[in-house]
Amino acid sequence: MLDKNIVEEYQKNGVVFLKNIIDKSWIKELKIGVEKNFKNPSEYKCVYETNKDQEVFYDDYCNWSRIEEYKNFIYNSNIANISSNLMKSKKVNLFHEHVLVKEKGSKKRTPWHQDQGYYCVNGSDNVSIWIPLDRVEKNSSMEFVIGSHKWNKIFLPTKFKGFDYEHKDQEFEKIPDIENNRNNYEIISYECEIGDAIAFNYATIHAAYGNNSDNRRRAFSIRFTGDNARYVKRKGEMSPPFPEIKLKNDDILDSDTFPVLISS
Repeated sequence: MLDKNIVEEYQKNGVVFLKNIIDKSWIKELKIGVEKNFKNPSEYKCVYETNKDQEVFYDDYCNWSRIEEYKNFIYNSNIANISSNLMKSKKVNLFHEHVLVKEKGSKKRTPWHQDQGYYCVNGSDNVSIWIPLDRVEKNSSMEFVIGSHKWNKIFLPTKFKGFDYEHKDQEFEKIPDIENNRNNYEIISYECEIGDAIAFNYATIHAAYGNNSDNRRRAFSIRFTGDNARYVKRKGEMSPPFPEIKLKNDDILDSDTFPVLISS
């Protein structure tokens, strides 16, 4: 069980730092999985930045069912229990995993964005757990707007290449210009050692620096949903697209794509 103060901080702020929460043996296994992943990437792999013809910022997602190390971590580590605690949920579904790599020399910032509008899920019971596989200094880490998950707004998704998704959902607003008005927001970032993680709500606004360190910055991000999560088909592009899904609006997510990991 997580300390209740950590859980309450997550519920209040929409983000919490988890010190030394992931055993080093799992980090080693996830590193092996990431290497396998990018030797044989999926159709969803995207490259956002190159330097002298070398890929320096790229990602991929929805590979857990074919990368044994990912699947082993999801089903056999304590990560589902951690997410259950944070969400205060009796049920936990896997949503998907997402691997992001910023090599040494990557200068491109991940823009301010909110994940909720990308996703085919509604409901406040959710969590992303961002697990760095390398040491991350503050000036190469993620940043979060504290409490933004409670604004009760869904913002227009932004592609990491710098332009908005095409959407027709009237509920979506354009995200505020946070970068040029930083003093108007309570922004936090964290330095991470190997074994640390950052948990945040899908509605929490966040961004990330380029890689200003001398090391790679590999991160394995794993997303879960809880008790009140329901499927929603957005009126525009979604990411991930999940073309195999046969669910209807307001359905619970239980399916092969979103397997139940905990149910009580």
